[in-house]
Amino acid sequence: MSLRFDAPSSLQYFATLVQSDEHLPLMEAAICIAQDEFPELDIQAVLADIDQMQVRLARHLVGVHTPLQRLKVLNHFFFGEMGFGGNVNNYYAPENSYIPVVLATRRGIPVSLALVWLELAQAAGLQAAGIAFPGHFLLKVGLPEGQVVMDPLTGTSFSAQELAQRLEPFGLGRGRREDTIPLGLHLQAATARDILERLLRNLKEIYFAQSQWALLTATLDRLIVLLPDDWAEYRDRGAVLAEQGRTREAVADWETYLLHAGDRPDAGLIASRLAVLKG
Repeated sequence: MSLRFDAPSSLQYFATLVQSDEHLPLMEAAICIAQDEFPELDIQAVLADIDQMQVRLARHLVGVHTPLQRLKVLNHFFFGEMGFGGNVNNYYAPENSYIPVVLATRRGIPVSLALVWLELAQAAGLQAAGIAFPGHFLLKVGLPEGQVVMDPLTGTSFSAQELAQRLEPFGLGRGRREDTIPLGLHLQAATARDILERLLRNLKEIYFAQSQWALLTATLDRLIVLLPDDWAEYRDRGAVLAEQGRTREAVADWETYLLHAGDRPDAGLIASRLAVLKG
């Protein structure tokens, strides 16, 4: 008798990685997202590439003891020697969110570059975290001298005044004192789930703008696995499935959305579209 074991799909594998916040393997889950575009991607090989980068960095850190010195060495290694930076010529390419491509090209967007930088910072023994800052993902490092907030595109550090100015386009930087959210609340450390959400929402916007319905559906599948109680994602996936003629699946998603929508202002519109879809 022969035994057959089917390998899990990429989505099923992703689901196992993100099922719990405790010890969520952020980098492995982020790499897994690229399998929607590159189904044959070897995740372990990509992780091995990152391990090799950490080994190279470790050689530069021999004899470097203080956190500030280690931060300087890391930034020189990452932005200088390795040449990582923003993909200014093609900022909205989906590949900028795929960690394997970012590693190969040394180009990305703030959140993807931050992911790689954080892996190296951890290996360097730095107390570092990502910040889901409005409009631009940031990095922060805790040092004995104080907290440093950095741009993952360049390694540039920001003063409190500069960060407040960055909030102004979002209506968050200034205003009546009682209405202004303290800057520190915008600088809280992002969780692994927060970072994966940011990465997937970037892809969601790009694939929608490009009308890439299959890849958009795959991204929404991951968002729903990651955030199973975010009912708006069921609404959006229902719309994308309907666009592809996948009526039965679209009906199921819209019914799920309406079950939890409550008094959301678009509930009536979705109910009308659902009635048309069901004929």
